[in-house]
Amino acid sequence: MNDRYDEFSSGSVPYGQMFPDMYGEDAGGEAEQGYENKPRILLMGMRRSGKSSIQKVVFQKMSPNETLFLESTTKIVKSEIASSSLISYSIWDLPGQVGYESNPAFDNEGLFAQTGALIFVIDAQDNYREAIAKLHTTVLRAYEINPEICFEVFIHKVDGLSDDAKTVRQQDIVEHVLANIADAELEDQIQISFYLTSIYDHSIFEAFSKVIQKLIPQLPTLEQLLDILISNCCIEKAFLFDVVPKIYIADDSSPVDMQTYELCSDMIDVVIDVGCIYGMGENDDTGLGYDAESASVMHLNNGMVLYMKEVTRYLALVALLREDKYEKHGLIDYNVEAFKNAVAKVFEPRQ
Repeated sequence: MNDRYDEFSSGSVPYGQMFPDMYGEDAGGEAEQGYENKPRILLMGMRRSGKSSIQKVVFQKMSPNETLFLESTTKIVKSEIASSSLISYSIWDLPGQVGYESNPAFDNEGLFAQTGALIFVIDAQDNYREAIAKLHTTVLRAYEINPEICFEVFIHKVDGLSDDAKTVRQQDIVEHVLANIADAELEDQIQISFYLTSIYDHSIFEAFSKVIQKLIPQLPTLEQLLDILISNCCIEKAFLFDVVPKIYIADDSSPVDMQTYELCSDMIDVVIDVGCIYGMGENDDTGLGYDAESASVMHLNNGMVLYMKEVTRYLALVALLREDKYEKHGLIDYNVEAFKNAVAKVFEPRQ
């Protein structure tokens, strides 16, 4: 792996519904074969828990307020997410009123066998006892068929709760879920992650980022590349973003600060908005105004600099660094170009 990194240079830097063509929906039939070869993410939960709203806001750029008018899902909706030539997966939105896990007439084997991650959405503002019971049944059935599934719980609609209420609801749900798993004597086998989410802030994008990262086998290499980059360029924090849903597929090994993530995520919005107005070229078939020349630098009033650079057709590096570390920006640009080439090599076999 070292030959991928030898182009980085530390030099003498001082140390210190916009994109409909990209998402196809299908409930089966002709496109079925296309979904089988992609990692599958299941969105499950009780009726009206917010599953469809999450999918629409994150992947189809629907305004959160518009989701109030969505009808309840009555059939499995399969969405192919192919915004990046390097990473593609499918999301299956399952109706909450159907008990797939306990219905003998339903093909549970076909549902869970090819699943990479199962996201169970719990409405934090509703009576969630029935949801916890359904989650338990679902997890046991899915684990029996496919022990490799990543189980994720979105404690959703927390935007209407106080901080204390959020903490209480989270503790209560986590305790009950883990107690049920312990009663089944599977606490050492089944690992479940919990996230507080809302479609009205960045929390849902942060949670989905963590889920997607678990499905990327190249993640450790990407993280190592980012660690080398920030070390040689004195960067505080760096993310590798999918520019359409604003999900970061990798970041460096330092802890993620929510405020930093929000800043970097908002920068993507600014660049795309400006690109759509002024940067649409004749050969731009993405509709993004985003191409190999896309780059941006923003100097903040707190002495920090936001730096963005195109990595692939749909991936972007977004970094935060101190203003005095940006003085030798030519060296940073050189190292980012080396990082870009290394990312291409990482995904070369897949291409």
